[in-house]
Amino acid sequence: MQQPETQNHNRLPLHRKMGGWFITHPMTAVALYVVAVSLFFLAFPGVDTWASGLFYSVSQGFAAENMPFLRQVRHLGPFLVRTIAVICVLVLVVKLLVPRLPPLMPLRQPVFLLSTLILGPGVLVNLVLKNNWGRPRPRNVEFFGGDLPYQPVWKITDYCDSNCSFVSGEASAAMWLVAVAFLVPATWRKATLAFLLPLCVILSVNRVAFGGHFFSDTLISWGLTLLLILAIHRLLYRTEPPRVTDAGLDERFTVWGRWLQRVLQRFALRVRRTFRSALSAFNDH
Repeated sequence: MQQPETQNHNRLPLHRKMGGWFITHPMTAVALYVVAVSLFFLAFPGVDTWASGLFYSVSQGFAAENMPFLRQVRHLGPFLVRTIAVICVLVLVVKLLVPRLPPLMPLRQPVFLLSTLILGPGVLVNLVLKNNWGRPRPRNVEFFGGDLPYQPVWKITDYCDSNCSFVSGEASAAMWLVAVAFLVPATWRKATLAFLLPLCVILSVNRVAFGGHFFSDTLISWGLTLLLILAIHRLLYRTEPPRVTDAGLDERFTVWGRWLQRVLQRFALRVRRTFRSALSAFNDH
């Protein structure tokens, strides 16, 4: 005889069952998303050129990139990323310089944000994919007034040497902003996502409108970045027993801070002695 919980689960609509599965298996769900999007654009590459064509005209090209307001919108993403990164670095530096004081925030938070930023938009997207896959940007392909052939997703070519179209670095950075929602209190999470997700879409689509990236570059970049965020969040927060704790990081940074203080004190002492010797030699003359 079925248990009541099983019976209730079987009565749920399919979309609610799938939503529940996605919530309980987020990394698998995002990995499947990346595979599905990749296969879709490999099977239907015309969708890529169609999406970019929505923002292109023969007479004006990608006119959006010449609109001052949209150019300012583009700068918003990097500004937010830099601001968050600087705050995280300052929290760690303050802990190192004043190790006797408690940290300004739990240290896993800046470590999580900085590690995902470096490994996601930094290493995976910009160093590995954009610098090695060689996909020309929309504005450079024949469909949109350029002289290079359109290249499908995941195909490695030599049509572009570095900082190429696949995948979108700014879409990756925009998705990275969503990592903040992993750290806010649960009562703030919906409001945080309600702000960050539309912002992520606006910043990412803006690059498509500029002819800087194909739609597929953006969608795949979102998935890869979110997958890396989920993996690091699981490592820092979900493993049992926890491999990394706030208390453990606090203790480690305290040790490093005290060592750094000793090094700086020795250095200051040597500088003082050198200065005194030089001053004494100068006075002798």
